[in-house]
Amino acid sequence: MATTWMKSLHIGKTRTRPTAIADIIDYIKNPQKTDNGRLIASYACDSRVADEQFLLAKREYEFITGRNQGKRDVLAYHIRQSFKPGEVDAETANRIGYELAMSFTKSKHSFIVCTHIDKAHIHNHIIFNSTTLDHTRKFKDFWFSGKAVRRISDLLCAENGLSIIENPKISGGRSHGDWKGGGKEPTHKEILKRKIDEILPLCATFEDFIAKLRADGNEVNDKRKHISVKAKDWDKPSRLDTLKGDYTETAIRERLAGMRSIKTGGAGGGHARVGLLVDIQAKIREGKGAGYEQWAKIFNLKQAAKTLVFLQENGIDSYEDLKKKSTSATGEFSSLTSKIKDAESKLKEIAELQKYIGQYGKTRDVYAAYKASGWSRDYYDEHAADIILHRAAKKHFDSLGKKKLPSINQLKQEYASLAAEKKKLYSAYHELKERSRALATARGNAERILGITPNAQKLDASRDQTRDKSHGNR
Repeated sequence: MATTWMKSLHIGKTRTRPTAIADIIDYIKNPQKTDNGRLIASYACDSRVADEQFLLAKREYEFITGRNQGKRDVLAYHIRQSFKPGEVDAETANRIGYELAMSFTKSKHSFIVCTHIDKAHIHNHIIFNSTTLDHTRKFKDFWFSGKAVRRISDLLCAENGLSIIENPKISGGRSHGDWKGGGKEPTHKEILKRKIDEILPLCATFEDFIAKLRADGNEVNDKRKHISVKAKDWDKPSRLDTLKGDYTETAIRERLAGMRSIKTGGAGGGHARVGLLVDIQAKIREGKGAGYEQWAKIFNLKQAAKTLVFLQENGIDSYEDLKKKSTSATGEFSSLTSKIKDAESKLKEIAELQKYIGQYGKTRDVYAAYKASGWSRDYYDEHAADIILHRAAKKHFDSLGKKKLPSINQLKQEYASLAAEKKKLYSAYHELKERSRALATARGNAERILGITPNAQKLDASRDQTRDKSHGNR
């Protein structure tokens, strides 16, 4: 589980642009919170001089576009991602934060991710530059941006076996009514899909579904080959068959019969995907009514049958065998993921070293002239970009602690070898990922179907051991 929020960073009343960026980055990089800087990751910038690089990007943007918004300018955006205490380790949290930033910015903005471990709950601070990498555009805070961050975070948590919040409160989000204030208005098809999702859980039959659509003020024509629906303020109706996917007449009938569940995304693998069971009591408490209770019971039976078929196809005939295979698959996937991450980390280090070697050579003369000028401020202002790049390269070399740097040819050969190894590892990655997920879901379903509580099972085993010891001492 992870909660998220996002806010923009402005200059403010008492700060300058350089101090506004430096203050927040210095805070999130605090060595006491990030395990002496070990839990810091960055993209398209050097974390040690990120504030200067952010400012340099903004100067380039203003030079190219001629735009300067002054104190109203958004300098950067701050995302915070907080995990449930005890559910995730610091390294995994940092990786998830990096993937969240990369996905949300679509790799078009430089960013820094710092994982703080000074609280009971591990949390990430992400600062990304409002200016794009090509210096021609700035990030535009769009409608439901806070919800988009939360959704990406939830998907990443689910992919990593973490829990997610089912009905979170979105700070900074906008309701459907706010669409009238501006932005892109949802299409009739999008509105109709939402309405179907809202009404369907309240229905027991397809006829009941049509009746509730009409009761909600919609015109429904079910006399022709294809059913069409028209809301009060629409000029023309929308046909169900044009909605496709989970919203055609056939799909709706299957959903009512419990033969279909709404897809959550992701490509299907070679192994059966076993869906999560519906918690009937929780849904009834939400006021879904008796019709939904009937649908949920059928749905649970369908999922129980799918779980049984999955176990039979995979030769699993006992809970202990299922638990063993699920644990083994999870361990194998974790080990494979770790190897891939190690290869990616080494590839990143080599690429970074190649970049800094080239960067150092190109800016050496400029920096020597800067030194000869007696560290002239005017010279710095004229050659700031090259000087910053030269310092970053020097800091990187110093951090490696190597007396002699490898040649570019050596680095290229090592990079090619690691890239081939990574490709080989990835050939088994997706299949193992799907199998691990399917086994974990089947195990969860089996535990709910059979009423097995893992914690209670451990307690019973502990009691048995205590009882055996007690009998042995008599």
